[in-house]
Amino acid sequence: MHEGHVPGAEIPGGFDLQATVESGQTYLWDRADDAMYEDGLAWGGDHWYHTVLPATETATNEPELLRTRWDGERLHWTSTTPEAPDHLERLLRLDDDLDAIVEATPRLPLLDRAFERYRGMRLVRDPSFGSLISFICSAQMRVERIHGMQMRLAREYGDRVTVDGRTYHAFPTPEQLAAATEADLRDLSLGYRAPYVKRTAEMVADGEAHPDEAIGLPYEEARESLTRFVGVGDKVADCVLLFALDFLEAVPLDTWIQTAIAEYYPDCEKGNYAATSRAIRDRFGGEYAGYAQTYVFFYLRTGGE
Repeated sequence: MHEGHVPGAEIPGGFDLQATVESGQTYLWDRADDAMYEDGLAWGGDHWYHTVLPATETATNEPELLRTRWDGERLHWTSTTPEAPDHLERLLRLDDDLDAIVEATPRLPLLDRAFERYRGMRLVRDPSFGSLISFICSAQMRVERIHGMQMRLAREYGDRVTVDGRTYHAFPTPEQLAAATEADLRDLSLGYRAPYVKRTAEMVADGEAHPDEAIGLPYEEARESLTRFVGVGDKVADCVLLFALDFLEAVPLDTWIQTAIAEYYPDCEKGNYAATSRAIRDRFGGEYAGYAQTYVFFYLRTGGE
C-alpha cells in the first residue's frame, strides 16, 4: 500500500470530507465503519472513507483502492496506487478555490447561512457512469437507500480489490451491469428502476450512447443529451452534469430546491423545469450556481431552517 497526506494549506478555502461525501452528491464512497449517514446532523467528522477507482480511471487498467481521512489539518490517504493524490484532487475537487466561489455568489441570506454552516463542503467529480446509475436509482428515495443500492450493485457485479484481508468492490462497468437480468436487479431492491438501469447500462456497453458525450456542449444541450438514457429526466440529468461532468452552473430542481424557491424565491417559479431552472440559476449567480444549490440542499435537508 502507498500512503501520504495532502496539507490543508494546499486545499484553497478549507475542506470538510464528511459533508462532501455524505451530502447526497455521491453514492460511490463508503465509510470504513459502515455507518454512512448514521451521524444525523453531524459534519466535520474524521472518519476513513473509501472508493474503488474503476479500471478505466487508472494507469494500470486495474481497479485501485483509494482510502482517505480528513483530520482537520490534512487529508490522509492510503491506496493501492501512488497516483492517489491526483485522484483525490480530481474526485473531491480539491483544487476548487472555495473562497473565490463563495465570493462570486450573490449575497443572499439563505446562501450565507448555508455557506457558514457547511463551509468546506466541496462538489464531487464522480465517474460519469456510476453517477448516472446512482441518480437513476434516486427517484423518491432517501440517501441511505440510494447508497445501499449502489453498494449492493458493486458487491454483486463489480471488480474486487482485497487489502489486509478485506475485500472492496468497484462500481460495475457498463458491460458488467448490462449482463445482469432485470430479475437480478429487482432482487437487489431496485424495484421499478431495474429496467431503467439495465437498459441504460446496455446503451453505454453497446456504444449507443455515453454520458461523457455531454462534455463540451452548451449547458441546456448537455442536459438534453443525458435525457436519452432510460429513466433520466431533467433533474437526474442535472445531477450528473453537476456531480460528474463539470457543469458547475447546473441546478437540479429536487424537492429541497423547490421548497427553497417556494419559500424564498417565488418569482423564480416559471411553471416548467427549463424556465424555473434558468431563473434560479441566475438568482444563484450563474457560473457557480450548482455550488450554491448543493449548499442549500444540504442545509435544508439537515434541518438548517
